[in-house]
Amino acid sequence: MDLIITPGDITALSVDAIVNAANSGLLGGGGVDGAIHRAGGPEILAECRRIREEQLPEGLPAGQAVATTAGRLDARWVIHTVGPVFAKSEDRSATLASCYRQSLLLAGRLGARSIAFPAISAGIYGWPMDDAARIAVGTIRSLEGDEMVAGVQEVHVVPFGPQAEAAFRAALAG
Repeated sequence: MDLIITPGDITALSVDAIVNAANSGLLGGGGVDGAIHRAGGPEILAECRRIREEQLPEGLPAGQAVATTAGRLDARWVIHTVGPVFAKSEDRSATLASCYRQSLLLAGRLGARSIAFPAISAGIYGWPMDDAARIAVGTIRSLEGDEMVAGVQEVHVVPFGPQAEAAFRAALAG
């Protein structure tokens, strides 16, 4: 599995699965969530609504993942995951790691060969970028060679902005 830092706009990538840093309601929002919904079109929202009605009436729990169509994106699926809000008083690192793990495992079950991740929880949820990058890269690397994700050949991490890019490059080098 190749881990590639691909700075820029995650909605412009051509991959099998794009991971959305969603909120538990799955109905769109700001940041990368809003960008994915806008670029992907109403099909994503319609499928999210169906999932909420039929499977997740209370919303998607943090650390879990669910897939929908990618609508107009150049991808087959959007994998929605809910990252934890950063808290100095409580270590939520395991939940953040679970976002990456569960998304990769779901991509493997779907048959995805390539996947793109944003910096989950590092935006409005306040996770410090260096730590978010360390957890992301460490979790992705921990799944290399796992037969459950054997079909996933490319993992793109798509940092937005120079600070995020530097943090992910440092985590990858470390």
